[in-house]
Amino acid sequence: MLTIYRRHLKNCEHRGEGRKYRRCRCPLWADGFLGGREIRKALGLRDWTKAQELVREWELEGEPTTTDGPGTAEPISLEEAWRIFLSDQEARKLHFSTIRKYKLLRRKMQEFATQRGLRFLFEMDLSVLTEFRAGWHDGALSGLKKLERLRTFFRFGEEHNWINGNPARKLKAPKAPMRPTLPFSTDEMLRILGTFDPYVEQTASRGRDSARRLRGLVLVLRYTGMRIGDAVQLRTDQITDNKLFLYTAKTGVPVYTVLPSFVVAALETIPHLTPTNFFWNSSDSLDAVVGSWQRRLRKLFRLAMVNNGHAHRLRDTFAVELLLAGVPIERVSILLGHQSIKITERHYSPWTRSRQEQVEADLKRAWDRDPIVLLETKGTRQVREENVRPN
Repeated sequence: MLTIYRRHLKNCEHRGEGRKYRRCRCPLWADGFLGGREIRKALGLRDWTKAQELVREWELEGEPTTTDGPGTAEPISLEEAWRIFLSDQEARKLHFSTIRKYKLLRRKMQEFATQRGLRFLFEMDLSVLTEFRAGWHDGALSGLKKLERLRTFFRFGEEHNWINGNPARKLKAPKAPMRPTLPFSTDEMLRILGTFDPYVEQTASRGRDSARRLRGLVLVLRYTGMRIGDAVQLRTDQITDNKLFLYTAKTGVPVYTVLPSFVVAALETIPHLTPTNFFWNSSDSLDAVVGSWQRRLRKLFRLAMVNNGHAHRLRDTFAVELLLAGVPIERVSILLGHQSIKITERHYSPWTRSRQEQVEADLKRAWDRDPIVLLETKGTRQVREENVRPN
């Protein structure tokens, strides 16, 4: 016969009342003998009625039966689930920054679980995840992105039959207004490129070489649209004449961008950190190197008196200037390396020249048919004719 009990969490206020207390929401376990052998097993449930139904089914079968729940097998620990998940992400060759964010989420979740005495993945149900998210101190957009990563992790667990359903999917997403794209103006770009002499003066004796590399990085970011993590890894063999290899498209066709000649000349003259790398020696941590370049860029933007300056605004400037020049948005999407044109439209559609021209044409047609506009226009034309009519 099996006995159902609650295994109280460390932070449960009823922990001192023992395993007989039922009215909390701590995980349910079964303990006793079944089929002549001792059973002590997590049921993967918190609802007492469902736990009774499951145990009754086990007793009828004489052993734990095969169901869709995690109580039928040794539940997977939270630590092991994360290990397998991250191994899969690395095997998929995801970008290092994406994996870094998943690792940060893992660390935060495991710290939270340790504080509350949670060990298994199934214990991270909706109520626990709600409490976990309540401790986030992110903005709306950052919180939305973190929730997406949380849902991805639990969907992975659901697909591997470690848990029943995806509890993170039931968390309501925060309202995150889309931040407007903020490209640099021509005046701001001129100030940034004209600030390198003051930058050298405020840098150590080796600041001249550092400033030249920084100027090269700014030009790469502005005229390729690359993310800073990719730009820092730029290799010399990616540039042939004035063409820069960006990546291979899903169709298997290489994607190149054409660089202005002065950008190529600047890259040829800057001191390389290695014979094959412009901005990274390939031995230091990429995260640390990217952080170092971001600090230098912030200093440069402050000297240039550019408010809210950051590396991604150079990528925005690249995209917006192409759209204002009439380049179709689907081609800009390819150069930006977006997985879908919908991503490009979400961020850059207000800057599409063809769309603006279409809006203007629609408005002109509408005004041409508007009766009040026609009446007022006719009256204005009549007044003008009377003013120019000879006496």
